[in-house]
Amino acid sequence: MGMFKSRTGWMFLLALTVAPCGVASANCSQSPGPGIDWSGCNKPKLILAGEDLSNGKFQRTDLSLTDLSKSNLSSADFTEATLRRTRLRGANLQNANLSKAMLDRVDLQGADLTGANMVKAELHRGNLTGAKLTGTNFEKAELGRALLANSDLTDAKLNRAYLARIDLRGANLANADLEGAEFYLADLGGADLSSALNLVQDQLRETCGDADTKLPAGITAPDTWPCVNHEPDE
Repeated sequence: MGMFKSRTGWMFLLALTVAPCGVASANCSQSPGPGIDWSGCNKPKLILAGEDLSNGKFQRTDLSLTDLSKSNLSSADFTEATLRRTRLRGANLQNANLSKAMLDRVDLQGADLTGANMVKAELHRGNLTGAKLTGTNFEKAELGRALLANSDLTDAKLNRAYLARIDLRGANLANADLEGAEFYLADLGGADLSSALNLVQDQLRETCGDADTKLPAGITAPDTWPCVNHEPDE
């Protein structure tokens, strides 16, 4: 029996040692502040507008329906976090890590995501109207029906991103990498793609644009333009 207890205790200590970084040290009752660790916590429907949560740890945290408007979330880690219908309007998310985060119908209007990591993030029907997305990495991200009108995507990476029915009216895609991005029924009216990288003619098939859409040299507007595929968010 003593050996069994000893072995059980040893296994318990080993489990703590190999637990995922951030989970074992998370304190879900910790008050909001810079460097907070809410990894793995359930924090839906909170009001945290204007809070300084810079460098916070929110890996696999549920922040659905939480109000984080105008909060400082720079360099925060939201890897695999759930932020469905979360309000992040005007928030500072510079250099934040939102890889594989669930952001369906998130409100990111006017937010600053300069240099943010959005690899494989899911932003279906997300509202990023007027957002600053300079250098943001959207590689393999899901942005179906997302609103990015008048957003700044300068130097952004959209490699193999899913952009079906996306609203990019008036967006700036200067030097954005569009290799393999899927633009099915995307609205490109007035968008500036004149210096976009790795855009090929076939990607514009079944998209919509107008006379104000700027395309790279060698890429021509499809015969179906001008047209409008923009649909109001439901």
